[in-house]
Amino acid sequence: MRLGVLDVGSNTVHFLVVDAHPGAAPLPAYSHKAELRLAELLDEQGAISAAGVEKLIGMIASSLRVAEDKGVVDILPFATSAVREAANGEAVLRRVAGETGVELRVLSGQDEARLTFLAVRRWFGWSSGRLLNLDIGGGSLEIACGLDEQPDAACSLPLGAGRLTARWLPGDVADPEQLRGLRKHIRAEIATVVGEISRLGAPDHAVATSKTFKQLARMTGAAPADAGPYADRRLTRSNLAAWLPRLSAMTVAERAQIPGVSEGRAKQLLAGALVADAAMDLFGLDELDVCPWALREGIILRRLDAMDSAADRRRPALTS
Repeated sequence: MRLGVLDVGSNTVHFLVVDAHPGAAPLPAYSHKAELRLAELLDEQGAISAAGVEKLIGMIASSLRVAEDKGVVDILPFATSAVREAANGEAVLRRVAGETGVELRVLSGQDEARLTFLAVRRWFGWSSGRLLNLDIGGGSLEIACGLDEQPDAACSLPLGAGRLTARWLPGDVADPEQLRGLRKHIRAEIATVVGEISRLGAPDHAVATSKTFKQLARMTGAAPADAGPYADRRLTRSNLAAWLPRLSAMTVAERAQIPGVSEGRAKQLLAGALVADAAMDLFGLDELDVCPWALREGIILRRLDAMDSAADRRRPALTS
């Protein structure tokens, strides 16, 4: 069947069309997205601005037209940190439903972590043993660890690259005092969950998901996107640490010239790098494998699992 996944994230609103059926990997068929950066469109009261809401409704309306054109039979719409934590989040949801007919499901931070973990487990398989996954979004950092398809621990911290940039690094070049304060803040937040994750034991395989990690890996020498999803991509802490002083001294325009870094995300790159560096340090990770699947794939896989379970109930029991 052809599914559409409407992901209203803190950085990007992304409508992904996939061909999928139970027991098979979902295959991307068409991508329609816009970098609205909702996490940066909050007013002083923490509400998504009127301009931001208008952009969101326009993007959802255009996604519905794409769905019709591409033969999508079902849409899975969800929203993450920016809508979840906005002061006017409920009002935004009502307006979106009223003007587009789309009822966005707002995921909790733990739901994000669990569904992303499911996608990572399916990508790397059982041979990876105990998995630890890190995901830096625009509004939050998700961390999950476990041996099964459901993590034994899953948590979400308000350490998204967009959120931190808007609050701590508003200028074109990072101010040293602001940078020092941000680094201290990030490490204090991550330290609150290190014990919960570490008590599970050392991971057999440490993984990273999200656009931020993909760009950091590319910046430090990983294969470009056109090498395909099966190319090995890895981020090492030593390479990342070597880049941090350079990133700190760069303007936003200079960061946008780094291979693999998009102009829309260049401003957030430094904050994302600080979060990645702190997480790798505090969890004792020398390297992270970058997984091409993340939250959207987790949503699709969960839906396919539900379809498969329903089909199983209709099948006759196995006989000897």
